Amino acid sequence: MNRRDKVNYYLDLAEVVSQRGTCLRKQYGAVIVKNDEVVSTGYVGAPRGRANCIDLGFCIREQMNVPRGERYELCRSVHAEANAIISAARERMIGSALYLSGIDLKDNNNYVKDANPCSMCKRMIINAGIEMVYIRDNKDNYRVIRVQDYVDNDESLHGQMGY
Repeated sequence: MNRRDKVNYYLDLAEVVSQRGTCLRKQYGAVIVKNDEVVSTGYVGAPRGRANCIDLGFCIREQMNVPRGERYELCRSVHAEANAIISAARERMIGSALYLSGIDLKDNNNYVKDANPCSMCKRMIINAGIEMVYIRDNKDNYRVIRVQDYVDNDESLHGQMGY
């Protein structure tokens, strides 16, 4: 039996965490790891006590045909990355890595194509002190992003929408 490489191991954990998600469009899971220890996990879901989209049976952004990456103020959910950051102490996140996996429920449960944190989540990742982000592209392949790249390539300076 071949041993799973460590990055894919943590991405597998993020994928399992995503299964708790309550979005009708995509299931994302995030895992924050520091020194080979899981610090925190998060998945997409409405704030505690509020109705989730799966409970309501509709997504307001979908009903309004809002493109991916836009008008998040209409979304009922807190993103997986944000939930993982909220659940961890900052000193535990400084120098850590965030592992992100997304399943597209509207695309036959395939991995989300070109998955990336939204601009608000990027800002939270920067301020949390996270150093690296690993994003799953398929079961065995992923991208690695240095968080410093989010700082250096600030899309908000250009009014870029989406991601």
